[in-house]
Amino acid sequence: MTNRVIAVGDVHGCSKALAVLIDAVRPRAGDIVVTLGDYINRGPDSRGVLDLLIDLGRRCRLVPILGNHDQMLLDVRSGKHPIFWLFDMGGAATLDSYGPGRNLDLIPDEHYEFLENCLDYYETESHIFTHANYFPDIPMAEQHAGTLRWESLRAMTPGPHESGRTVVVGHTAQKSGEVLDLGHLVCIDTYCFGGGWLTAYEARTGETWQVDREGRTRERRS
Repeated sequence: MTNRVIAVGDVHGCSKALAVLIDAVRPRAGDIVVTLGDYINRGPDSRGVLDLLIDLGRRCRLVPILGNHDQMLLDVRSGKHPIFWLFDMGGAATLDSYGPGRNLDLIPDEHYEFLENCLDYYETESHIFTHANYFPDIPMAEQHAGTLRWESLRAMTPGPHESGRTVVVGHTAQKSGEVLDLGHLVCIDTYCFGGGWLTAYEARTGETWQVDREGRTRERRS
């Protein structure tokens, strides 16, 4: 049986959706699951999301990408930015999921370590996975982290990457709930926290699975 490469879009604290999505996909030990970042903020249970991902990493090869929301939490913890910057991005919901007081110290070291070990991007022979965006004429190892983490597709929709690989991203919410497929570029942030879907996408076949924040599944398509 061929091992799969499955990307998962922006979760944003929607642990119920993530749990049902994992059950629907049923990752096998040889599968690679690439999560595209923005695990926290906005949704109700960022703590539960990180617990699920840490557990998932014990069951398959999990490749977590760092999102801009995740980066902001790390930057606030390190003192680079004030905490209200995190709150401006929906971070109050994240801290509330760890208990009363909105204290960064309530977040377990294991969760910080998970985020600190996330990647900027991941490449296979046929695909590139990153959180937000890229410049098409620059090798991935030379891309600016701000582009990979923060640049919306609405501000810049890039052409095909020089490598010839298809790029799979999240970050730019597709409020229609539909995957954006431009051929050379696929965006699977389908706005779960805002009433859309959490999407998993098998890179080589195009098969998708979708679940809303209440755990209701959408018919599988390919």
